Amino acid sequence: MVRIRLRRMGAHKKPFYRVIVADQRSPRDGRFIEELGYYDPMTEPKTIKIDAEKAQKWLGEGAQPTETVKALFKKSGIIE
Repeated sequence: MVRIRLRRMGAHKKPFYRVIVADQRSPRDGRFIEELGYYDPMTEPKTIKIDAEKAQKWLGEGAQPTETVKALFKKSGIIE
């Protein structure tokens, strides 16, 4: 199954996440299909930049977002 999830980047204790589309079996920071955007929880306010068009395309093709990504999509207005 294809999932939309976060990939952790950044230095120790300074996380930065990329929102990616990946196969469910691949590791968290391993191989992925496409990058949709990023999420930076360290800034104030938290930075969320996601390509809504690509996200809608993948959701339409049946990709399942994780709970965290679903919450980010709601904040970005991609899904209700």
